[in-house]
Amino acid sequence: MSLSPRRWSPIHGDPYRPVPHRPSRIAPEESLARAAELRARMDERRTVRQFAADPVPLQVVKDAIACAATAPSGAHQQPWTFVLVHDAGIRQQIRKAAEEEEQISYDGRLGDEWLAALRPLGTDKVKPHLTDAPALIVVFQQRYWLGEDGAKHKHYYVDESVGIAVGMLLTALHLSGLAALVHTPSPMRFLSEVLNRPANEKAFAVIPVGYPAPDCEVPDLVRKSLDQVMVEI
Repeated sequence: MSLSPRRWSPIHGDPYRPVPHRPSRIAPEESLARAAELRARMDERRTVRQFAADPVPLQVVKDAIACAATAPSGAHQQPWTFVLVHDAGIRQQIRKAAEEEEQISYDGRLGDEWLAALRPLGTDKVKPHLTDAPALIVVFQQRYWLGEDGAKHKHYYVDESVGIAVGMLLTALHLSGLAALVHTPSPMRFLSEVLNRPANEKAFAVIPVGYPAPDCEVPDLVRKSLDQVMVEI
């Protein structure tokens, strides 16, 4: 079912009144322990392309989406829609359309430099993860909303806001024991058509979710060290 973009108020009353869920302060020792545990657990995260067909608890996935929806966003407009797809027939439609686009991309649309960058990862036009994984989360950006008079009003910092939300989604899925992959076929207009999304939404990513296959293999990647990615002044 397609939904019409509509306006709603992102804040109740005075935005700066005290609220029950304002940030709490914890002891430094507890903060250090939590940070160390989180860093260790996230260091285990890997992108998975081979999924088991075993079903996953959908509530776990829904809770991860709810975590993603707590992400900060420009003017607190929350310009995202997460479409959870577990219907096998729709997942097959998405895979078929994605592989048709990937065929064109790998035949030259990506360009030699991008294809060379992908080659060490062993990716190609065939995307079995789109049907092997028991669930897909298709993330859409809401580019604008409609006022009561039908006029279009833009959202702000949409790319940044949705990108942060997807990062939080991947973190929540990993910490919940599920594997995921960020798939970004280009162009992605077919996702709006298959999923019957409204005109104000633009596909951002397809994220297969599930358990790794028993014979799953991942590239032996080397992450940059903290010294390589952080500057301390």
